[in-house]
Amino acid sequence: MNTPLDDLLKRRAEARLGGGQERIDKLHAQGRMTARERIDMLLDPGSFEEFDMFKTHRCHDFGMEKKIFPGDGVVTGYGTVDGRLVYVYAQDPTVLGGSLSETIAEKICKVMDLAIKNGAPVIGLNDSGGARIQEGIESLAGYSDIFLRNVMASGVIPQLSAIFGPCAGGAVYSPALTDFIAMVKNNSYMFLTGPKVVKAVTHEDVTVEELGGAAMHSSRSGVSDFAAESGLDCVNYIKKLLSYLPQNNAETPPVLPSQDPAERRAEELNTIIPQSTSEAYDMRAVILSSIDNRDFFEVKKDFAPNLIIGFARYDGKTVGIVANQPAHLSGVLDIDSSVKGARFVRFCDCFNIPVITFVDVPGFLPGTSQEYGGVIRNGAKILYAYAEATIPKVTVITRKAYGGAYCVMSSKHLRGDINYAWPCAEIAVMGARGAAEVLYGRKSQKTDDPAAYLQEKEQQYQDMVANPYVAARRGYVDDIIEPARTRFRIIKALGMLQNKRDSNPMKKHGNIPL
Repeated sequence: MNTPLDDLLKRRAEARLGGGQERIDKLHAQGRMTARERIDMLLDPGSFEEFDMFKTHRCHDFGMEKKIFPGDGVVTGYGTVDGRLVYVYAQDPTVLGGSLSETIAEKICKVMDLAIKNGAPVIGLNDSGGARIQEGIESLAGYSDIFLRNVMASGVIPQLSAIFGPCAGGAVYSPALTDFIAMVKNNSYMFLTGPKVVKAVTHEDVTVEELGGAAMHSSRSGVSDFAAESGLDCVNYIKKLLSYLPQNNAETPPVLPSQDPAERRAEELNTIIPQSTSEAYDMRAVILSSIDNRDFFEVKKDFAPNLIIGFARYDGKTVGIVANQPAHLSGVLDIDSSVKGARFVRFCDCFNIPVITFVDVPGFLPGTSQEYGGVIRNGAKILYAYAEATIPKVTVITRKAYGGAYCVMSSKHLRGDINYAWPCAEIAVMGARGAAEVLYGRKSQKTDDPAAYLQEKEQQYQDMVANPYVAARRGYVDDIIEPARTRFRIIKALGMLQNKRDSNPMKKHGNIPL
C-alpha cells in the first residue's frame, strides 16, 4: 500500500521529467539541456529550493485538458551562486515548447516579487516559443505582468537573462528589459516575427540565424551582450558577471582579496602612445596594464567596438570601465557607441559601481547616415548618463579629447570627480592641424611656402591650446600623471572617493533623450 510519502515522491519524480523522457531525449539529441540541468549548472550544488512544482495550467479549450504537466513549463525557485542568494526561473521546452501560460507567468512573477522584497538578483533562463496560443488573452496578460515586474525591479536588483533556445514575439521583451543578455551561438535566437512572417510581409528571404541569432544580436543590433559557444559557456558568463555585482542597489559590490600590488608600475604605458597622432594603438592594453591581474570582463565586445565597456577590479574593488578604442574608427563616438556607453554608465550608477573612463576620442562620427539616424539625440544619451551619475567617476585622458566628445566623456564639467591626463594628451576643440587650417588657411595662400606656414601655426596652436597644461591651469584636469603610474593613481583616487555622497535635484525622474 502506498503511503502519502510514496505518493509525494512519485509526484516529484513525475514533475522532474517535465514533458516526459521522450521529449528530454529529443532535446539532448539537439545538443540542448533541460531546464533543470541548466539550473544545476548555474547554482551551487544542493542549494536549489523549488517553488510550485505541482502547479498546472487551467485551460480546457482546444484539447488542453489532455496536456497537463506538473510545473507547467517553467522551473522556479532560489539558490546560491558562490554562496550568494539568487532567484531563478528556467523555461522548460519539453512542455508545450516552453510556451507561456497564465500559470507560468504567475510562477515567474512570484520569484521576481521575492527577489525584489529580499534584495537579490533574478536570473531568467529562457527557452520559449512565445505565448501559448490556446490561452489567448490570459497568456498576453501574463506577459504584461512579467514586464511590469521587470520595470519595477530595474535599478533595484540586477536582472540577468540567458537565452538557450527560441525567444519569439512577446517572449523577447522581458529579456530586453533586463540588465544583461547572454545568448548561445547556433542554438538561441530572438525576434518579434519569424522568417515566414518576414517573407510574407516584406518579401525578404532570411534564415533564423540571420534574423535573430546570437552572432547577429551581439554584433549588429546590440540586443545581446555575449554570444556563448555553448550552454556551459553561457552559464559561466552569467556566474562571472554576478561576481562583480552587488545583491541590490542598497549594497556595494563584493571586494575580493588582491595579490596585485596597488603601487605596481606599468612601464609599457610610458611608450604605448605612437609618435604620430593619427596612428592607432589598442586601448585594451592600457586597461589590462592598469587593472588587477589583467582580468577584464568585457561586455558587448562585438557591438560598437569603437567603445570598450566592461567590469574589472582595482585593489579588489569592482569598477565599470568605459574607454574609447583608437584601434577602431579612431575611437570616435557614434550612435551605437553612445547608446552602448550610456546604458552601461547608468547600470553602474544604479548599483554603486564606480566608473573609470579612458579617453582618446577625436570627436563624433560625421556623415549623413549618422545625422539621419539621430546622432545628436543618441550622442546626448551618454552625456546625460555621465552628468546624472552620482557614483565615483575617475577619468584618464590618454591622448585626444576633442570638441563635444571631450565634454561627454566624463569631463570635469559633468561632475567628474578626478580627471587625470597623460603628458601627451591633446585637449581642444579640434586637432592642431585642423585648427591651423581653419584659422590660417586663407592667410597661408598669401605666403611663399603655405605648407611651412601652416606647420608653424599648427605647432603654435599645439603649444598654446592643445596640450594638457592649459586644462590643468584651469583646474579641468586635476593632475598630469606619468602613464606608468596610472594604476596607482586610480586606486588612490578610488580610496579617497569611497565615501562620496552626491545627489540630483528632487524630481520624479529625468527625461533622457530616448
